[in-house]
Amino acid sequence: MAAPGGDEAWAHVLAQVVDGGHLARGEDLTTLVDDAVRPLGLTAEVLVVDLAQRWFVPVGAAAEQQVRVVGTMAGRAYQLGEIFPGLDDAGGRVLWVPILDGTDRAGVMRVGLGDLDDDPAMRRWVWILAGLTGHLLMTKIVYSDRLRRWRSNGPLSLASEMLWQMLPPRTFATDRVVVAALLEPHDQVAGDAYDYNVDGDVVDLAVFDALGHDIRAGLTTALAITAVRNARRDGETDLGAIAARADDAVLSQSGPHQFATAVLARLDTATGVLEFLLAGHPAPLLVRDGRVVKQLAVAPRLPLGLTFPGPPPAVGREQLEPGDRLLLYSDGIVEARDVDGEFFGEDRLVEFTEHASADHLSAPETLRRLGAAVLAHQDGHLQDDATLVLVDWATGAHLSMFPTDVHG
Repeated sequence: MAAPGGDEAWAHVLAQVVDGGHLARGEDLTTLVDDAVRPLGLTAEVLVVDLAQRWFVPVGAAAEQQVRVVGTMAGRAYQLGEIFPGLDDAGGRVLWVPILDGTDRAGVMRVGLGDLDDDPAMRRWVWILAGLTGHLLMTKIVYSDRLRRWRSNGPLSLASEMLWQMLPPRTFATDRVVVAALLEPHDQVAGDAYDYNVDGDVVDLAVFDALGHDIRAGLTTALAITAVRNARRDGETDLGAIAARADDAVLSQSGPHQFATAVLARLDTATGVLEFLLAGHPAPLLVRDGRVVKQLAVAPRLPLGLTFPGPPPAVGREQLEPGDRLLLYSDGIVEARDVDGEFFGEDRLVEFTEHASADHLSAPETLRRLGAAVLAHQDGHLQDDATLVLVDWATGAHLSMFPTDVHG
């Protein structure tokens, strides 16, 4: 049967969640949402995805009852950005609904249907509820160690704890551009990081890879990110000048000399003009019409923290075409070795990227699967940090992250 009360009843549900959310603790979110929908004959459970994107961890008392991302209906909802029907352990009908914070994938919601119809109106309302819940979840996680433990799903190294708290969300999108990022190994990362910034039509991008794999590497990367952000926020737009700020910050450290390779880039989403600077870092790949057409190479400058008198560093310029994809990565991707010592390699990276484009996977799902492939190549144990940033410059690219049946 249809949900009782229709739009008015659902408006009351959303109001109850908003009002209750002001005072709710992070661990109370499932109870808050479940209490709100029960008068409609529904049940609800919130599950946060862990940083490795391998497990969903229930928010609340049943946190030990985890659900796999791969091979489950919950995982299909998360991977494909669609609402999927399923059955609970007692044979009851449920909907698995993606939970997004903006466009960043935060987890899934299990909605028990009881005797109610799974119809377009129901799916539209549970999608709205999941979106509201996603915003609340990521707001509460800022000051809830319990939520952070569920999300990390295991201990983090000190360097990893520091870097994860500095990073922007793994996914951001507008109707013109999608930015997605991946950082592995999530629990032991030390020297790698990514950054992006969106102001008006401009998207700033960066990938960093510091020397070493310890807390000093993490501190070097943290200094480089902070210096780059500080320069941007001072109004600096020249990539060479921004890199020079990072040089000064890295050089300010005491002790053994440190440095970090980096790629800094700026994309004008109104025109498609991309500017980029390489500081001893692998060149980004440009994907056009499903094929990797070139490396965006330019004469590199020294890594951040290494200076040498000379002319200003070269800044590359590329005119993107609508629908282009840009892949930035650290050398931990291509230099990942299997048990026989074979590199994952650039050719395998290119092949995977092209297959993902052919399969029309969203940017965040492309990176999740690519990260899993790199881990599998090393038998589940990365020997070095690995970072990926994928940018889609295309109108409509964001739609692949939203359910197809909720906008009718």
